Amino acid sequence: MVEKIAEKAAVEDEVLRCRECGSTELYRDYERAEVVCNRCGLVVDEGLVDEGPEWRAFNTEQSEKRSRTGAPMTYLIHDMGLSTTIDWRNKDSAGREIPSKQRAQLYRMRKWQQRIRVSNAKERNLTIALTELNKIASKLDLPKNVREAAAVIYRKAVEKGLIRGRSIDGVVAACLYIACRRYSVPRTLEEIAEGSMIDRKEIGRIYRYLLRELGINLSPTTPLDYIPRFCSSLKLSRKVQMKAMDILNKAMNLQLTSGRGPTGVSAAAIYIASVLAGERRTQQEISEVAGVTEVTIRNRYKEIAEKLEIEVTI
Repeated sequence: MVEKIAEKAAVEDEVLRCRECGSTELYRDYERAEVVCNRCGLVVDEGLVDEGPEWRAFNTEQSEKRSRTGAPMTYLIHDMGLSTTIDWRNKDSAGREIPSKQRAQLYRMRKWQQRIRVSNAKERNLTIALTELNKIASKLDLPKNVREAAAVIYRKAVEKGLIRGRSIDGVVAACLYIACRRYSVPRTLEEIAEGSMIDRKEIGRIYRYLLRELGINLSPTTPLDYIPRFCSSLKLSRKVQMKAMDILNKAMNLQLTSGRGPTGVSAAAIYIASVLAGERRTQQEISEVAGVTEVTIRNRYKEIAEKLEIEVTI
């Protein structure tokens, strides 16, 4: 038995490289149960075992329905998603309606299961906070990695006792803003405030407090971070986007963006690029997307155009 295991291990080591030409470009053909060298065609190994599932899925819905494993661990649920959840729908595993005689029993089980999942004040706090986090993130259309990062930051703040004396919603909004900055997802403090219905000054105050207490270092945002998003919202072409980024790079080299709001500068660069590329967007349209006033765009684009000697035909 030991000799067979050793022989199998030796074969697996050899599979990494072709014995004939030494190539590592190998193809696993599960239909023929063979490992074939792409360069010389040598069958390096046979009797290959397919370790994948025995079922096939052609879309996400089929994959979720046929998979027999649970959901992955996530920081977006207070118990990391490791506990059992009794679904609110009164249906069994086959999708059939549960008889009315058993519904009362299922209702009691669901109620007690929800009570057991939240057993102390910390878990209650996390339940409320993470629900609010998901709600704000959905409004702002934030990706899952940003949500996970914000949940981790909030958990660290709870562990260090930084939540006491502060509103849960305000701390959640600050954690989302930190996560957006960390992953270079352009969201302004005004957008976070609008999505969370919390005062901008309060979020900024909690944001600075969390950075200091948790020892988080963030690089400052640049106008370049906002160009792709604003251009996409304005339905501008790739040509305009690249032109706006080129204008911004030149402006940053001349330090024309120092002391200026990144959204206003990026909006001005997009306005100049759209005019030069023949895909003109009005200052009003750009101001609505960028969240700055038309006066700000006008002042910034005049400064950039003058210093870079760009002629903008109005």
